Amino acid sequence: MNLRIIIRFVISLVIFVPFYLHATGSVTFPVLTGLEAAAYDARLILTLPNSPDERIVIVDIDERTMQVEGQWPWGRDKLARFVDTLFDDYHISVLGFDAIFPEPDGRSTLTVLDSLAKNQLADNNGYQQALAGMRKRLDFDQIFADSLKGRNTVIGFSFSSDDTVAPANKLGNPILTKEQHSSSLNIHEGFSYTASLPLLVDAAAATGFINNQSLDTDGSFRRAAVVQSWNGDWYPSLALAVTSLALGNPKLDLVFYSGDDSDRDSLDLEWLTLGDNKIPVDEHGAVLVPYRDDENSFPIISATDVLSREAGAYPLDGAIVLVGTSAIGLRDMRVTPVSENYSGVEVQASIISGILDNRIKHSPRYVQGVEVVALVVLTLLSTLILVRMPLVMATLSMLLLATMVFAANMQMWTKGNFVVPLASSWALLFFLYLFHVMVGYLGETRGRRQLSARFGEYIPPELVEEMGRNPADYNMESSSKQMTVMFSDVRGFTGISENLEPRELSQLMNEYLTPMTSVIHRHRGTIDKYMGDAIMAFWGAPLDDGDHARHAVQAALEMTEALTELKSEFERRGWPEIRIGIGINSGTMRVGDMGSEFRKAYTVMGDAVNLASRLEGLTKRYGVGIAVGEETVKAVPDYQFIEIDKVRVKGKDESVAIYTPLALHSEMDGKMRQRLKLHKGALRAYRDKNWDAAESAFFQLQQSFPDEKLYAIYLDRIAHFRSSPPPEAWDGVFTHHEK
Repeated sequence: MNLRIIIRFVISLVIFVPFYLHATGSVTFPVLTGLEAAAYDARLILTLPNSPDERIVIVDIDERTMQVEGQWPWGRDKLARFVDTLFDDYHISVLGFDAIFPEPDGRSTLTVLDSLAKNQLADNNGYQQALAGMRKRLDFDQIFADSLKGRNTVIGFSFSSDDTVAPANKLGNPILTKEQHSSSLNIHEGFSYTASLPLLVDAAAATGFINNQSLDTDGSFRRAAVVQSWNGDWYPSLALAVTSLALGNPKLDLVFYSGDDSDRDSLDLEWLTLGDNKIPVDEHGAVLVPYRDDENSFPIISATDVLSREAGAYPLDGAIVLVGTSAIGLRDMRVTPVSENYSGVEVQASIISGILDNRIKHSPRYVQGVEVVALVVLTLLSTLILVRMPLVMATLSMLLLATMVFAANMQMWTKGNFVVPLASSWALLFFLYLFHVMVGYLGETRGRRQLSARFGEYIPPELVEEMGRNPADYNMESSSKQMTVMFSDVRGFTGISENLEPRELSQLMNEYLTPMTSVIHRHRGTIDKYMGDAIMAFWGAPLDDGDHARHAVQAALEMTEALTELKSEFERRGWPEIRIGIGINSGTMRVGDMGSEFRKAYTVMGDAVNLASRLEGLTKRYGVGIAVGEETVKAVPDYQFIEIDKVRVKGKDESVAIYTPLALHSEMDGKMRQRLKLHKGALRAYRDKNWDAAESAFFQLQQSFPDEKLYAIYLDRIAHFRSSPPPEAWDGVFTHHEK
């Protein structure tokens, strides 16, 4: 195997490693996580059942019900009549309330009559006897409870993660006690709860929680917990409790990855089982919700039609009924992969349907091994294809390979109900193809280049021409020089990249980097490298530049102006606005062709370079666009700068002052001069620990310049130092412990 092929395999290995780390969970890359969520949603939508599940009926407290029957919650006497109608007239099999009844019925007059019986009419025997005779008809809570007794009814409760709230009312029976499962399992733990009245809990056949603790990071409900823990006991969700009743209350059992539950304290949970029905869960007791088509999921009947008996017998006869609300002000809507307005009761219905059909997708831990093996195989195959085949054949082969990956993935999705990650495999293929094509192209076009052509990778053509006049004066050997270096970085780039398709992101970066590079070249700068969304550039090499500091500052200011010009074009394309931070520093640096025997780059190194990188990172903290080191400020006396702070950055013991440019001295107006004077006075008072004067000055500056984050930072520091004064020897320097 020749050196070229070895290098290609090394490139593939470098590309493979981040994907491997992400697949094993060692490192999480939000971009890959977001892509995988999108791939999951796409597969889910592609395979949605296109017919309603008529075994499960949603009785809806809709707007028409509210108009006819009155506001929700209804009186418990009406709820009792509602329950009786469903069971006696429509012969439903199970009834689940996606609701909680934590308070006594306030509509009954029994409370007032009882008060009279205990006080004003305590000695009136006739009144007491009449009240005793009427009690049964007026105790609406008891009437509702009586309608629940002896029937397959489930009422809701909710767990809370707020341990400062006292539990309300009474939980029903757990589905598993602490003695029936392993205490080491990482099931969601409730810290408090709100349940229905004990009278109703005792009357219902079961209770189930109706809130969800499994919201994904992007705000979408892909998973929903079916069990949660309270004091070691496990309690079912409304969906699990209803399904258990519908199946005749079979025993709930646990299945672990090894298939052997003899040592439950050392095993990982894989399934819950209800009789012959398997419920695949993750380590937190949550399932992937088996959504149905948003427009055609379950029959929905208005609750008022049930109360008036105007609803038809079909599909209520023998059905599982869930009671939910869609009326404005009551609706419980969720963002899901199939809709941004999917009701909570439909989520419960979807889980019930999935359990009954054994249709819940499974993503066990060993899928991680499947993904890793796939990534290894794809890396090897892709590298062999891209190294040995011509470009056109290699492209077609890579497309075929991506198609085969998709087909195999969909086979596991549809036939085995397994969720195997897809986005990571496709992204790996994309990056392998991209980098190998780039390397191949560069390899084919690389030849013997003259000095000017070599430096042309870094500097504008006009400087290359200037160097070409005396090529012997220039070489790439390492040397120390006084120079200025710049680091520029896009703010919030991760969020921008997550919200754009790869092609759009590539177009956006091209549209951004091109004018930024032009500005740097126009001011005689050398591009060191592009690091994703970041730019590194320096001044003073390979051509000497006595004004390297001034040129760098001018370039930074013009880059911010160029961003303003890009704003309207980005808005027209629907792209987010780009904001950047720029760090500039001057000093002695090592410049030259550096690297390994395999690859070198013309670059700069040294403490001054590192400080420029730190300054770029500090722009976000201080809310400024440009941060400049004091050596640069000294080298550009015709510019006026505002001192931001004195800091110790990570990795350095000595403090440095950092600045941001304001304007040329010749362009300073009265308002700028007033600001500068007040700013200097505020800093002086702050470092003298004269908190009152400093606070007054910074507050005045904040009022005059509300968009400047810097003044809020100082006001916060002053407030802190008032309660926790700095040491006597404090020098006014702020230490940053992060890069």
